[in-house]
Order: sequence, then C-alpha cells, then structure tokens
Amino acid sequence: MTGHRHMRGSTTHVRKGSVRNAFTYGVDYLLIDPDETAGLPPLFARNSWGLFSLHDRDHGGNRGEGEGVAWAQAVFTRAGLDLSDIKILLLAQPRFVGFWFNPVSFWIAMRGEDLIAVIAEVNNTMGDRHSYLCANPAFAPIRPGDVMMSQKVFHVSPFQDVSGDYRFRFKVGDGKIAITIDLSDGNKGLVATLTGPVKPLTYGGLASAAIRRPAGALRVMALIIWQAGKLKMKGARFRRRPEPPTEEIT
Repeated sequence: MTGHRHMRGSTTHVRKGSVRNAFTYGVDYLLIDPDETAGLPPLFARNSWGLFSLHDRDHGGNRGEGEGVAWAQAVFTRAGLDLSDIKILLLAQPRFVGFWFNPVSFWIAMRGEDLIAVIAEVNNTMGDRHSYLCANPAFAPIRPGDVMMSQKVFHVSPFQDVSGDYRFRFKVGDGKIAITIDLSDGNKGLVATLTGPVKPLTYGGLASAAIRRPAGALRVMALIIWQAGKLKMKGARFRRRPEPPTEEIT
C-alpha cells in the first residue's frame, strides 16, 4: 500500500441497553504515509494551512502536543515489535480550514500486505485522549476474523460508564478498510463501525468531499452534539467526566 489514500467511508453507531440509539453518517478519512511529503495534491497540506490538512501535533502523544509517527514508532518498539520491515500509516480525519477533531484515529503497522498492529487513538470532546494497542500474540498478522480485546479505561461519552471491554476487528486492504469496535458491558454498550473504499488521494476527491460533506471536522462535532441531545431527550443518564487514566496506552 503506497501513496496517500482517501477513504470515502461511513460510520455506524448502535447503542445497546435500555436507551437505544443508532445512526449512520458518511465520513472522509485519509490514509497517509507520515514520511511522504512530496507530490501532495492541491487542497491538502501537511503541517501547514490548507483546505484539508494533517498536522503531526494532532496525533501521537499528548493531545495538541503530538509527536506524529515518532510516537507511534516508540509505542510499537516498547511493545516488542521489530520495525525493520514495518511501514506505519495514519488513518485519520483531516483538519478542515484549520478546525480539528478526531473521535478516533488509527496508527496502522503493515508488513508488506499484512496488518501487524494498530494503535486506536481515542479523543473525547472534553480535551482528553487515550490510546489502545491492538495486536495478536507475537505480532502475528491480523486477519479479518481476529478479535483483540481491551478493557475500557477512558471516558468517551457522558452517557456511558467507564466499564466493559472493547472487541476490535480490523480489515485493512489496498481497496477497502473495515473496522469494528464492539463495547460489551453486560446488557449495555455499543457497536461502532468504520468502513469504506480507499482510493488515491486526489484534488478531485478532496473537492468532492468539500462539496458533499461541507465543514469536515466541524460537521463531525456538530453531529456528536446532535446525537447527545437525542440521547438526553430519550432519558439517558448523564455521567460527570472522571479523571483520565494516567497511562496513555492500554
């Protein structure tokens, strides 16, 4: 998988439990090689202003003080992954006219065509961030049917407890990406998916995204607020924000 790519995808959230809610929205993600800075298409910029842009400080490490791919490399290395034949890619929503918010981004470690490991970088609307490292034992290739589990330790929604377990599934190919995050918490929880085809990143694709889904990341924030209002109207109980975990990786 080479070159920057554009995923014209969709995300679905299905809330389980006594207060049910579900939605599906179209969303644009970019799959980039953080080390590749030449030949960027018009409308897209790296670490500078553009209609769409991706900045290293937005990803990897403390929120707003990110170190980019160097952080991901350090995390994978500490976990025991030999990076000598690994390519690390970033799947993230870009800034739109400078505005940034990513509910979840993914650092993807590839060995050739094999997916080896993923860091799911989760942000909430309260300024916090926590990441979950997903890998098979001994970093065996991750196949589409594989399930990686992690305890939920980070406050994401004010309408959910910090409890339960995540089940991650990944399919990352040259033509399509499919990610499922299933939070199981007794008879509560939710299922979130991100799926879509990936194609080379072009001026035409970005222009189409700007027209099709104007406001980009600002639209994402507005939709989060809209869904929170719907949950409140349905009677979902509000939880105060707890202190985030002291460890940045689970």
